[in-house]
Amino acid sequence: MPRGRRRTEFLMLIFAVAVVVFAYGSVGLGLNGKLPAGMAEYCGGFAVLILVAHFAVRRFAPWADPLMLPLATLLNGLGIVMIYRLQEVGRNGNPGSLSVPMSASATAIQLMYTAIGIAGFIGVLALIREPRVLQRYTYTFGAIGLILLAIPALLPSHISEVPGTGAKIQLAIGGFSIQPEEFAKLALAVFFAGYLVAKRDVLALAGRRFLGIDLPRARDLGPVLIAWAASLLVLVFESDIGTSALFFGLFVVMIYVATQRTSWLLIGIALFVFGSVAASRLFGHVGERFDIWLHPFTGSNPSGNAYQLVQGLYGMGYGGVLGRGLGGGQPYFTPLVQSDFIVTAFGEEIGLTGLMALLIIYGLIVQRGLRAAISTRDPFAKLLAGGLAFVLALQVFVIVGGVTRLIPLTGITTPFLSQGGSSLVASWMMIGMLMRISDTARRPPPQAIQDEGMTQVVRIG
Repeated sequence: MPRGRRRTEFLMLIFAVAVVVFAYGSVGLGLNGKLPAGMAEYCGGFAVLILVAHFAVRRFAPWADPLMLPLATLLNGLGIVMIYRLQEVGRNGNPGSLSVPMSASATAIQLMYTAIGIAGFIGVLALIREPRVLQRYTYTFGAIGLILLAIPALLPSHISEVPGTGAKIQLAIGGFSIQPEEFAKLALAVFFAGYLVAKRDVLALAGRRFLGIDLPRARDLGPVLIAWAASLLVLVFESDIGTSALFFGLFVVMIYVATQRTSWLLIGIALFVFGSVAASRLFGHVGERFDIWLHPFTGSNPSGNAYQLVQGLYGMGYGGVLGRGLGGGQPYFTPLVQSDFIVTAFGEEIGLTGLMALLIIYGLIVQRGLRAAISTRDPFAKLLAGGLAFVLALQVFVIVGGVTRLIPLTGITTPFLSQGGSSLVASWMMIGMLMRISDTARRPPPQAIQDEGMTQVVRIG
């Protein structure tokens, strides 16, 4: 029997937690020349949570990929470290002030969200013993996903709008807020996987041939057009470019993986480009994002719309190749640096080298997710793992590409790193689902009974 490599996972978790503890101490030394107060409590609590997650994997998914949990642990821990660093801005003799002040307990709150996220991770492993069970509820998950996407648009702005951004993406009541879109992408990934498994033979049928490409039949264009229209509705009514891009991109990639037709990918890209250009002409908030992208240094004074992007670029430039050291930069000049622009804070303090290391960690998680998709024989699980891995890759690309001015900026979170609970909990649940699929794919088949003592020979005659 091959081993499940849980010992390897445990050793890598020790290394990941050690890196987080070192980084946490480095922040305190960089800010005040001494270790942070409460370091033992925060790091100890984080280590206990990760240990619980490890034992849950041993119990519920013993054959799962040994890399995913350590990689997610490292990202989550470094996110907590950076939130502590930003929490100390303007406190205990540290300079600067944030555009949106953070509470003195921001680090403790993020650790609490980590605990909730790991509870969700364990819940996925414990409740979903076989991924194909989710296929029975394909349309139920589709309805849940659409409802979660639509709720912020239907509520008053004082409940659903994020202050200073114009995006209606949250539910904020009595100091508590949640972003339903983070959970909607998980539900929609299940729906797309179930729908495309059932319809892929029809969607794979070729129609006319154009420029060497077999186009789909016109009657089969309905699903992609509906997904395109739905993504535009999100863009119009919620002013949320990031979710719109994620939603449509997820569907296009999954339909391409299901049918292996390049024509679907080309049609999706064409519709996305056309919709983006049309939206930039018809809707002011979309056109503003394009103007900021193309001309960021025009009106880059503190009252200009490009101020956030420009400050982020200056911060990463100030960090250079090796960074200013944890606690040695000035990330507080960038508005909303604790959420949308936390990548620029890492770029300033650990430099281009550290930022590339973070991107490699994300790339490894995506690679392990795709490996699970390739390994499993269940078509539904294969599509689901591929979709979840891609949506993580697309989310990182969209936010990192936006803050580095590769593409227009969209206001979405960086998985595991940004402040807030919804993204962190949904990201841990995604890791749980990928590990469940990996466990199913790597699990050895049952061996045939070969005990001669259980065989009885009867002579007749």
